[in-house]
Amino acid sequence: MPQSLATREAWLNYVTGRLASWFEDLDAPLPPRLRIAIGFTSGGRRGKSIGECWDNANSADGTFEVFIRPDLAHSADAMPAQIAAILIHELVHAAVGIPAGHKAPFRRVAQALGLVGPMRATTAGPELLERLAPILDDAGPLPHARLETGGATTSPKKQPTRMIKCECRECGYTIRTARKWLESAGAPICPHEGHGQMQHEPLGEEGEEIDEGEAESLWAA
Repeated sequence: MPQSLATREAWLNYVTGRLASWFEDLDAPLPPRLRIAIGFTSGGRRGKSIGECWDNANSADGTFEVFIRPDLAHSADAMPAQIAAILIHELVHAAVGIPAGHKAPFRRVAQALGLVGPMRATTAGPELLERLAPILDDAGPLPHARLETGGATTSPKKQPTRMIKCECRECGYTIRTARKWLESAGAPICPHEGHGQMQHEPLGEEGEEIDEGEAESLWAA
C-alpha cells in the first residue's frame, strides 16, 4: 500500500502500475513510457471526449500521453471508479496502438478487462468494478475534485467592436458603423438628396469605451 499519494498524477500512476499485469496477461503489455494527467483533452472544455491518448510518435521523447478531463462525476464517491475506467480505456489504446482505433484489437483487450458498452464510450462492468475495488482501496482517496467551469473561461475577454453612431442633422436618419470606416473613409452620406455627410459621435482613443451618457452629451455639443 502506498504511504502517500498526494497528487493526481501519483494516484493515476499507482493505479496504472497495479493494472500492468492485467495487460501482460492478455499479451498486450503497456508501453514503457507513459505520462498520465487529469486535464482537458484537445477539444477543450467544449469538447466531448472524456479521455484521450496521444501516440508516442507525437511526443518529443517517445512517450504516450494520456489525459482525463477534470470536470467529470458530481459524486466524489463515484469519481475514483469512473476515472479508473476511463484510464483503462486509454491504456488499451496505448497497449494495442493508436492506429487500431476501437476495432478488433482494441475490443479484444477492452472486453477481456471488463469494459462494456460501445467501444467508443466504454464503462466499467460489474466484474471490472469488483476487480478494481482492492486497487482503489489501496490507492486511497483520489486527490482531485470536479472542476466546476460553469461556462467560465480563463481566456482573455474579447472586446467587442463598438459601433459608432452616425446621424443626419437635417432629417435624423441614423446608422452605426465601425470606427475603422470612419477613420479610413469618413462619415457616410445621408441617402436623402442634398442632406450631405452625416455627423458622428466622438471616437475617443482607440479601444476606449465612452459612457453612453457622455457620448450623448458630446454628440449634442
